[in-house]
Amino acid sequence: MKFVAIVGTNAKRSYNRMLLHYMQNHFDQATITVVDIQGIPMFNENHPETDPEAVVELAAAIAEADGVIIGCPEYNHSVPSPLKSVIEWLSYRLHPFADKPVMIVGASTYPQGSSRAQLHLRQILDSPGANAQVFPGNEFLLGQANRAFDDEGNLKDSGTIDFLTQCFDGFLDFVAMHQQFKKGDA
Repeated sequence: MKFVAIVGTNAKRSYNRMLLHYMQNHFDQATITVVDIQGIPMFNENHPETDPEAVVELAAAIAEADGVIIGCPEYNHSVPSPLKSVIEWLSYRLHPFADKPVMIVGASTYPQGSSRAQLHLRQILDSPGANAQVFPGNEFLLGQANRAFDDEGNLKDSGTIDFLTQCFDGFLDFVAMHQQFKKGDA
């Protein structure tokens, strides 16, 4: 399977980027390509007739992938504005999230992880224009991320690794079921 993992912030240092790179290196059941959103301008519906090239490239990568993983930080109890803006671009003229399996993960320095932002992100991805198939059930919330990684970017706690593995295995099953369902529709 082939997944695109979107870093949900434009921050230079990001625990969500670290988490997605950990997943990329740790899970060999799928090819995970981590992409940053730093070069994507804020959404503007008055933009000329075409979308920025960075948006078109991201949309193409999502369309070609079997699924998407979004590393969502939490800013002011919600989704960071750069991530919200990217989803607005990807639900205006282009619609790569439509019927695409999406897994949400999140890391934060606070104990509750990115729980509020993940709830908002689920709602955003379910909206008309986005229409993603968000993986239900287990939410991976990495709290106190500033203490969760070693110097090589690996998660330190075996319980955290086990839970992330359980969530990822569930997502693999979710994507496989989605693909099987789509074949039945053909």
